[in-house]
Amino acid sequence: MEKSAVPRIVIVGGGFAGLWATRALASSPVQITLVDRSNHHLFQPLLYQVATAGLSAPDIAAPLRHILRSQRNVTVLMQDVAAVEPATKALRMADGSALPFDYLLLASGARHAYFGHDEWASQAPGLKTLDDAFLIRRKLLVAFERAELETDPARRRAWLNFVVVGGGPTGVELAGTLAEIARHTLKKEFRRIDSGEARVMLIEAGPRVLSSFPEALSEKARAQLQRLGVEVRTGAAVAAIDDENVRLGEESIPTRTVLWAAGVAASPLGKSLGVPLDRAGRVYVEGDLSVPGHPQIFVAGDLAAVSRDGKAVPGVAPAAKQMGAHVARSIRARLAGKPAPLFRYRDYGNLATIGRMAAIADLGRLHLSGIFAWWFWLVAHVFFLIGFRNRIIVLVNWAWSYWTYQRHARIVLGSDAQNHPTERSRN
Repeated sequence: MEKSAVPRIVIVGGGFAGLWATRALASSPVQITLVDRSNHHLFQPLLYQVATAGLSAPDIAAPLRHILRSQRNVTVLMQDVAAVEPATKALRMADGSALPFDYLLLASGARHAYFGHDEWASQAPGLKTLDDAFLIRRKLLVAFERAELETDPARRRAWLNFVVVGGGPTGVELAGTLAEIARHTLKKEFRRIDSGEARVMLIEAGPRVLSSFPEALSEKARAQLQRLGVEVRTGAAVAAIDDENVRLGEESIPTRTVLWAAGVAASPLGKSLGVPLDRAGRVYVEGDLSVPGHPQIFVAGDLAAVSRDGKAVPGVAPAAKQMGAHVARSIRARLAGKPAPLFRYRDYGNLATIGRMAAIADLGRLHLSGIFAWWFWLVAHVFFLIGFRNRIIVLVNWAWSYWTYQRHARIVLGSDAQNHPTERSRN
């Protein structure tokens, strides 16, 4: 394919890695095309707040075109990518068209993984996109409404049993917040049921929740969850899920609401590169984040399998931002005829929130838990939100929720006929 006079850089994915790479190339003499199947950048660390009615979608998302409106070397396309064609240096789009590139950054993220049980997706939605968040919000709120209508005690009990599968940050956040909603937000709002009697269960197949944290902090997180009213079950693997039950070994738990936070798989675009992938479908990359045998193609974010000093770089927002900025530096170096620098991950710590005034923070030698970790988590997440408006709105909403326990986004949309949206990775 003929090479243009101005280097053509295509970036797939408007998440943290893709957006940070795009912005870092603002002053470079290049032509950038940013492709995403959505029209917005999403602050995923707060997505659970939309799912649990604490925030509205515009509070944590912003249109990509608006974010990049002043960057004249960028064209934004809302389009679905089907495959990468390294030999011809082009992207094959879902509509059959081709998009040529001189340099390519794949930052298309990850999707839900059901460990060979994709049939569970319709009963146990995961949380990766705003569509997922709206679906989960509906399921949670409708469960209480159905319990209010139910006259059979056993069926009512099933509507008030909530099961969250997966003890990572997303699962812990969902379980802790759901317990607070049942015991505080909805208190005194129903006449036939007591929302505080809802049973919230967090199921983790491993020996402890938040296994990426030191064991002492993990145990503190478990204790904080239990104080909130969450029943934590570790060492328990899900054997089956259907419309009315979750089975753990021989035990069957009647429930109409199951949320999935147990695993992720990388975007399927990595397979089209024809290079080695890890078990989760992530691409093994070179030290500069380029693809082996294809120095003009880079991979970043959740799609990249990166390790430093024998330890895997975590799939978190700070790592994705650093990767995106590094790819921009590598491309600038290549354009200047210089070798691309090696990627070096800077670990600024790990945070997880559990509920109101409950969180843990691993800051290297400093470990925090409880209210101090919660304030640290709050400040960090507000600071990294995109846009001044979003920071102010989120601060106001959180302050209101803190003093009143109320959640303003408790609007049920959609119908009972809705099915779970097809699981797709976010480009």
